[in-house]
Amino acid sequence: MSAADIAARMDRLPPSKHMWGLVVLLSLGGCFEFYDLFMTAYVSPGLIADGVFHGAEKGMFGLTDQAAFAAATFAGLFIGTIVFSQLADRFGRRAIFTWSLIWYSAATVVMAFQTTALGVDIWRLISGIGIGVELVTIDTYITEFVAKEIRGRALAINQFIQFLAVPTVALVCWWLVPLSPWGIAGWRWVMLAGAVAAVAVWVIRARVPESPRWLASHGRIEEAHAILTRIEAKVEAELGRPLPVATAQPSAEVREGRFSEIFRPPYRRRTIMLAVFNFAQTIGFYGFGNWVPSLLAAQGASVTKSLLWSFIIAIAYPIGPLMFSTIADRIERKWQIVAAAIGTATFGLLFTQQTGAAALITFGVLITLSNNLLSYAYHAYQAELFPTRIRARAVGFVYSWSRLSTVLTSFMIAFFLRDFGTIGVFVFIAVAMGVVVVVIGGFGPRTRHQTLEQISGH
Repeated sequence: MSAADIAARMDRLPPSKHMWGLVVLLSLGGCFEFYDLFMTAYVSPGLIADGVFHGAEKGMFGLTDQAAFAAATFAGLFIGTIVFSQLADRFGRRAIFTWSLIWYSAATVVMAFQTTALGVDIWRLISGIGIGVELVTIDTYITEFVAKEIRGRALAINQFIQFLAVPTVALVCWWLVPLSPWGIAGWRWVMLAGAVAAVAVWVIRARVPESPRWLASHGRIEEAHAILTRIEAKVEAELGRPLPVATAQPSAEVREGRFSEIFRPPYRRRTIMLAVFNFAQTIGFYGFGNWVPSLLAAQGASVTKSLLWSFIIAIAYPIGPLMFSTIADRIERKWQIVAAAIGTATFGLLFTQQTGAAALITFGVLITLSNNLLSYAYHAYQAELFPTRIRARAVGFVYSWSRLSTVLTSFMIAFFLRDFGTIGVFVFIAVAMGVVVVVIGGFGPRTRHQTLEQISGH
């Protein structure tokens, strides 16, 4: 029994309720992270109304405190992805998945009781570290579990489940932010609601095994074999027939991965490509997602209407990945990313020309759907391009550039919105999407219907 045999047995597993159940459980863990990430846009009006944040030009660098709040979030994500994501390669997907959720929950509870902008931002940064580790771990976990024929669909379903958190946080904020139940400001309740991850994490941990691919890549073949045997038995019982014979491909010797590998051929070119891509893509994704109420307000909506319209737009977040799951494995991943970037740029520029509620909501939804396509496609894509032994640290490194980008662009979006309005914001986003098209369209390798070992060259 070898690592190649384990990989071949994983790849021959057909779609089944058991395998989809594992995807769902892992995705539920990510729901809390998406709730927290998108909370930035929706709780900021409450923090300003409560006097904790300053609006207009009274915050850091003469900009609204929302910019610093968003920057603190992604500074934490940057640290989590670049510094701690490699722990998932060293200690396993399951352990890091668990402890990063607990980290996030504890920090969020403390953040909910802060009374100053500085206190909120510090604990926002700390909670962001846990989120940064979590999202990278989930991507690698799911990519290693499912067969090559459904990797795209699995990541699309993963994002459908995770994005259910976005309309949830938008609805909760629309309902709670203007209120103070039992004398406690609504924005504090919104934060505390996200911290219930600590309750759910042990249920998920008990039901999700360690990645057999990860175990095999670390020479723990017997453990991988035992876990995979249990999975195969459940799938066979469900299908009522034996599984097809697994045909192993030749593989490289089992060895410990090193961070330096991502800067050597054949992975150096992929690392550079994905780092540039991630720096650019997040400008469009979070440049809109983290600023929806503010962008709507800049187009003439009141605070109350902007929160309501934001909730309506947010409903599209889980719908998009569910729609795109039907094409996820039928179209080459890189071209899905390119199409999504073009859509975000085009619909964003059209958004700036609208003032009516129906038009603003329509183009807001179209931007969201384009960002959905971009998000699930690249989460699947970047995890495919590296071998198991360095997958988490490689994805963590390239993904960290999106976090660093958002730290900087949080202030850039606030600047463009203040001085040039929504047109300035979306021209900035359109330029970034142009970079995505060139980098992925020109330099991205193909991955459709290839095993992870074929794509990575072992």
